[in-house]
Amino acid sequence: MLNQEQDLDLSCSLTSSELADLALQIKQWGVELGFQQVGITDTDLSVAESHLQNWLAQDFHGNMDYMQRHGLKRSHPELLHEGTLRVISVRMDYQSDTALAMQQSLDDPTSAYISRYALGRDYHKMMRNRLQKLADKIQAACKSDAEPLSMRAFVDTAPVLEKALAEKAGLGWIGKHSNLINRKAGSWFFLGELFTDLPLPIDEQTTAHCGSCTACLSICPTQAIVAPYQVDARRCVSYLTIELQGSIPVDLRALIGNRIYGCDDCQIICPWNRYAKITAEHDFNPRQQLNSQQLLAVFAWSEALFLVKTEGSAIRRIGHERWLRNIAVALGNAPRSDVIVEA
Repeated sequence: MLNQEQDLDLSCSLTSSELADLALQIKQWGVELGFQQVGITDTDLSVAESHLQNWLAQDFHGNMDYMQRHGLKRSHPELLHEGTLRVISVRMDYQSDTALAMQQSLDDPTSAYISRYALGRDYHKMMRNRLQKLADKIQAACKSDAEPLSMRAFVDTAPVLEKALAEKAGLGWIGKHSNLINRKAGSWFFLGELFTDLPLPIDEQTTAHCGSCTACLSICPTQAIVAPYQVDARRCVSYLTIELQGSIPVDLRALIGNRIYGCDDCQIICPWNRYAKITAEHDFNPRQQLNSQQLLAVFAWSEALFLVKTEGSAIRRIGHERWLRNIAVALGNAPRSDVIVEA
């Protein structure tokens, strides 16, 4: 393995041995940039494409029309970014040390429950910036008179089958709840990708370890996991509180409880999350006391205050109107209170 960045002053016409060394160095750089794991895979997503088409055929995507809009680009990385031969997949842990408090919030019907991933800084820009730094390191390592490498970073911002790619790259396996699970780190992590035309050696795909466990199916408050590995988004709390525009179906409102942005139940119950690590990224720690807000307090936020309180947060994308809609549903599920809250 090459230990120093300057040792990789190589041509882009690399031998198999040099590519293997570069792959190892890329993983080391990834860890130095704050990613907990880096894997490399090819672009063959034929199996995942079949699953996607079946899922779409059953209308499980609801009004997420973008799942269909890009055609085969989602399952053919080379169509999304021309020349792509390999995908460098990364994961970054986001769980803070507030897990116990979050469980208490979920159990208190007067508390506003927000999915753990959205409590801190929006991860998209941060991870994309770090992936770009990784791309810059790779480009510098392959400097020559040849054409520059073709690379592009993605963090849930384009039609990418990120979980399928991460599974193929050895970062974990897709569990029965459709989230990626890592045997040593659970599932509290974000994913990102770097598409490249470098013919790097690929990593071995991880085997699945859900076994006979069906805890995630049983715990889902709206029974959105209709079968192992099949989620009907139209019933999923995350879809209902984040993606859905318009009114939340009446028959599902009571089942949402006090969840006003996303849902973590299937991950909380997953036995593999006993191995989840606390993130070292301070930006993922809760902001604006979002892990301990009361429903009445956040319902009183004006649009201007909402924008202030959610600055730099993934929550802002739903807008103030849907924010109030979600809280109104949660308040409808809460016990009566005579408390008066001022904005």
